[in-house]
Amino acid sequence: MGVKRALSSRRTGCHGRKSSQRRRTVGVPALHSGRTSMPSPRIALGAAIVSLACLLAPLPSAAQAPAPGGAPADPAQPDSATSQFGQPVTLPDRTIVYLQGSGNWDSAFETLVDAFKSVYGYLEKEGIKPAGPPMTIYTQTDDVGFDYQAAVPITQELKTQPQGDIMLGPAPSGKALKFVHRGSYDDMDTTYEAITNYLDEKGLEAKDIFIEEYVTDPIKTPEDQLVIHILVPTQ
Repeated sequence: MGVKRALSSRRTGCHGRKSSQRRRTVGVPALHSGRTSMPSPRIALGAAIVSLACLLAPLPSAAQAPAPGGAPADPAQPDSATSQFGQPVTLPDRTIVYLQGSGNWDSAFETLVDAFKSVYGYLEKEGIKPAGPPMTIYTQTDDVGFDYQAAVPITQELKTQPQGDIMLGPAPSGKALKFVHRGSYDDMDTTYEAITNYLDEKGLEAKDIFIEEYVTDPIKTPEDQLVIHILVPTQ
């Protein structure tokens, strides 16, 4: 599937559907709404990260964890100092611990909560500190569901190799376009629509994956100040 169609599926996968269940209450005011419409994938992802931060409070926040040597990890190095929509960046070589799986938009919340909980639980057991913010790497999407890697970057060597569902491997690297979403998870549909339009207008060739990187601490950051990087690797 081309990345533009994937982004479109990511953006529209939940539209027009209803759910009899109310949104889960996980500590973010915007998610306390009693609306019966199903939360969008972005809201589900945000809720998953918030829930995990609450569950794994003793583990240092990925958004705050410095890289060895005292320097904070900088996941995407800009090729230009000028901030822009669709900013060219270079994704550095990084090692990630991740859980790979598939999910449906209808159950995205549960799927991603379980995935990130497993990853952070493994890191805590191994005594490994995250070396950057958590990310969801989408390897394929359609209107019904998605294939993903729920990933956390690390720099420390593992004492034992992961087994079962937890894996160790390289994160996507190389040239990419960075789109920054600032504000509520509810507004991310607009951001994804703008990204799709941008790629169409520029006639850009992109790889068939994209990444959501959760930059700000979702517990301490007011919802209108949330920052999420959407990274689209390019050919």
